[in-house]
Amino acid sequence: MSLRHGEKHFINRIGWLRAAVLGANDGIISTASLIVGVASAASSPGDILLTGIAGLVAGSMSMAAGEYVSVSSQSDTEKADLALERRELADDPEWETKELAKIYGGRGLKPALALEVAEQLMAKDALGAHARDELGISDTTKARPIQAALTSAITFATGAALPILAVLAAPRHLLVPCVFAASLAFLALLGALGAKAGGAAVFKPTIRVAFWGALAMAITAGIGALFGRAG
Repeated sequence: MSLRHGEKHFINRIGWLRAAVLGANDGIISTASLIVGVASAASSPGDILLTGIAGLVAGSMSMAAGEYVSVSSQSDTEKADLALERRELADDPEWETKELAKIYGGRGLKPALALEVAEQLMAKDALGAHARDELGISDTTKARPIQAALTSAITFATGAALPILAVLAAPRHLLVPCVFAASLAFLALLGALGAKAGGAAVFKPTIRVAFWGALAMAITAGIGALFGRAG
C-alpha cells in the first residue's frame, strides 16, 4: 500500500490571498470607474490622467490604513481572548482540561479517549490547544495587520495602474470603451488567478468579478455623462 505525501492545501493562503484579491479588484474597479466617469463628462486628457493617478495614490493609502485598522482590531481581540484563556488555565487547569475534553467529545471521541487527548495536549501546550480548539485561533488564521496593509496597498496600486496604462494607450475618442474593455479583461484575469490560487473553479469567480466591475463602471459612466451634459 502506497502512502500519499506532500498534499497541497490552500487554506494557508487565505489571509494574504483575501487581501491581495480585494486590493487588486478594488484598484481596477475604483480607478477605472473614476476614469470612465470623468472621461464621460468630456474632461481633458490631462484631467482624466490626473484623476486616475490621484485615485491610485489615495486608494492605496486608504486600503492600507483600512486593512491595518481592521485587522489590528481582530488582532487585539485575539490577544484579549488569549490573555483571558491564560488566566483561566492558571486558575483552574482541571476545569480547562475537562472543557477541552468536552470539545473533543463533541467531535466524536469517546469520553475516556477525549479526556486522554486533552490531557496530553494540555501537557505539551495548554494555551495552544485551547487557542486552536476552543477559540479557533491558529497560525493559519491569525491576524497579521502589517502583512494585510502592505498586501492591500501594493495590490491596489498594481490594479489601479492597469486602467491608467489603458488611458495612456487609448486614442482620445475611444478612451471610454478602451478603458472599459481593458478593465473588464483585467478583472476577468484577476478573478481567474484568484480562483486558481485558492484552488477553486475558475468560471464562476471570473464571471462574478467581471459582472460587478462592469456594473460599477457603467453606473459611473452614466453619472459622468449626465453631469457632463448638465454642465
